[in-house]
Amino acid sequence: HYLRRTLPLLSSGPKVKHALHPLGQMSEPVKSLPSPTSSGGQPAGSDTYKGWLYKWTNYLKGYQRRWFVLSNGLLSYYRTQAEMAHTCRGTITLATAHIEVGDTCHLVLTSGGRNYHLKATSDGESQRWVSALQQAKANTTHMMHQSDDSGDEAPVPQPDRALTQGALKTLASKLDDLSTCNELIGKHGTALQRSLSELEDLRTATDGTDKLKTVNERATLFRITSNAMINACRDFLDVAETHSRRWQRALQYEREQRHHLEETIEQLAKQHNSLERAWREAPSTHPGQRTREGDASDENEDTEFFDAMEDSPAFITVTATDHTQHRSDAGSDNMQLRRVRRSRIPDKPNYSLNLWSIMKNCIGKELSKIPMPVNFNEPLSMLQRLTEDLEYSDLLDRAARCESSLEQMCLVAAFSVSSYSTTIHRTAKPFNPLLGETYELDRLDDFGYRSICEQVSHHPPAAAHHVTSQRGWTLWQEITIDSKFRGKYISVMPLGCIHLQFHSSGNHYVWGKVTSTVHNIIVGKLWIDQSGDIEIVNHRTKDTCHLKFVPYSYFSRDLPRKVTGVVADSEGTAHHILSGTWDEKMESAKIVESSRGCGGSEGKQKTVYQTLQPKLLWKKYPLPENAENMHFFSSLALTLNEPEEGVAPTDSRLRPDQRLMEAGLWDEANAHKQRLEERQRLERRKREAQATQALEEDFEGFQPLWFERRTDDSTGDSTYVYRGGYWESKDRQDWSQCPDIF
Repeated sequence: HYLRRTLPLLSSGPKVKHALHPLGQMSEPVKSLPSPTSSGGQPAGSDTYKGWLYKWTNYLKGYQRRWFVLSNGLLSYYRTQAEMAHTCRGTITLATAHIEVGDTCHLVLTSGGRNYHLKATSDGESQRWVSALQQAKANTTHMMHQSDDSGDEAPVPQPDRALTQGALKTLASKLDDLSTCNELIGKHGTALQRSLSELEDLRTATDGTDKLKTVNERATLFRITSNAMINACRDFLDVAETHSRRWQRALQYEREQRHHLEETIEQLAKQHNSLERAWREAPSTHPGQRTREGDASDENEDTEFFDAMEDSPAFITVTATDHTQHRSDAGSDNMQLRRVRRSRIPDKPNYSLNLWSIMKNCIGKELSKIPMPVNFNEPLSMLQRLTEDLEYSDLLDRAARCESSLEQMCLVAAFSVSSYSTTIHRTAKPFNPLLGETYELDRLDDFGYRSICEQVSHHPPAAAHHVTSQRGWTLWQEITIDSKFRGKYISVMPLGCIHLQFHSSGNHYVWGKVTSTVHNIIVGKLWIDQSGDIEIVNHRTKDTCHLKFVPYSYFSRDLPRKVTGVVADSEGTAHHILSGTWDEKMESAKIVESSRGCGGSEGKQKTVYQTLQPKLLWKKYPLPENAENMHFFSSLALTLNEPEEGVAPTDSRLRPDQRLMEAGLWDEANAHKQRLEERQRLERRKREAQATQALEEDFEGFQPLWFERRTDDSTGDSTYVYRGGYWESKDRQDWSQCPDIF
């Protein structure tokens, strides 16, 4: 009996293919789905069903027509049938989905915590889809139960499933054999030891012969069992190695495919970036020119009528047919050799920090007074962010050559909007400058201007800025930042005015800035919005431009980040309509005729404008390659913190915590930031003590080094203006007046 039980183990055991055969007969093929009679859907094989359904997207777009494909227990959808070759918009696993039939051709699929609201074109089509979905769900569930693999979310192809289950079955049987051998070895090993002990106590030869026979039998049984166990182990190892090699080959194939896909995507990204750069640099594709293809559809339409509320200018412009090209005069200057500036900075480290844990106790406080680690900063100071407004200085170069003050106003308005284009992805805050900190940007050789900023106040934080261009304009501004943390969002309200004067005409423009809001502070992805009104006034001619930054609303049908405006003369007569977005482009359309229209909402009267084709004023430059890992900096922003020789010792480029953060050393940067802030608080307390002691002596307190407060002749406002001397000190390299702030 023992030999009949043990001797079969001496063979190599059943092969894998024997174990696979029974499993292959356990699974049934998927039954054919019902064939529809209408054109809404069609069978595409025994287990595939295709057709059009309407899928709910959101409250803005409602139900959208999508092409659905039901196959192998998966319901996939695409925008068009052509998309099936390259892009799947989503997939629903029917094995774990709940199908609910609603009224009037509606059905709801619930899978993975998401609800998919679908609608058919008719009741009959809806019933056919429901039948197909329920049958596919039943078949998928049946297959999963039979294969004992209900934990999978998606059905595995039948050959792979059978092979895997067969291997597992074989390994399980080998494990049972090993357990049996282990029991027998233990049992007969004990008996063998007992026989050997008895052999030592023998006293007669007869007894010795019997005992030796017993020992030999038990030793033979022990050897047979051991051999059986070794063979079972060998079979177990062979099966495991065979499938290990198979899965290793499959894994290697997937790795190669992934590597090939990554290389392809990287190559496409490089080609895309090269095309964008070529488009940006090629004269034929300057932002002022339209493509012929885009104008063909409207080649016979010279004018169109558009409505607008007088108090809320929201205009739609016509398609341009005027191919007048606005070229920058910088093209001739670009021919000379220029310094090659850097095009990348170290990638941003992947440091995670809970913003809410820091700011939950700071609701209602001014943002500049909240101690923040560098994790929430970008490696630029507020002075450098202020200088970023000059990225599209070519708009002012073009405006300086305009003979019409109204056309000049259009370009000035586009320039005022362009300064917000760099903020679309920039949710991190800049470093708060130290009192007396400066920042210079010398671009005489590149763009013909020089810029100098200085932090003139710390509480409230205020910066003064002065730019002089050799191409016919001067810009100056004093900006005070008023920022509040509101719990769910942060509001940043710049206070102050921007002044721009053109040398040849003497036109003096003044305007302000709108409110910036950073949303989703508590939960979700941070995003920024700009909202409010800008009134641009030409104090020489009294021309005006009213710009409206439309705040984002989930329920609005307006284009996100929309900006509209009207340019009017001193009499209030509108001459140009401006439209676009603050993150992409601005256009202007000349008004031919205006008239009063019918009453609008709330009893307000509309004005109907007849306009010519719009002209592109400004278009945003594409971001550099890898910008998402470099704080989404633009090409200009990447160069702002580049080390320069000969700058003042108070320049932002020399600030140690900002420099360390740019290099990715955030822990060291935080330590330096705390040191600088503590030193600044100590200096402020010293000044307050001096002011207390000198009350009777009319103590003036801190005085900026390069700016002084004056009253503007045009506006009558008191503001900080450049007193001069910085560039002369740089030429002499005489910085003895500069304080030691770092």
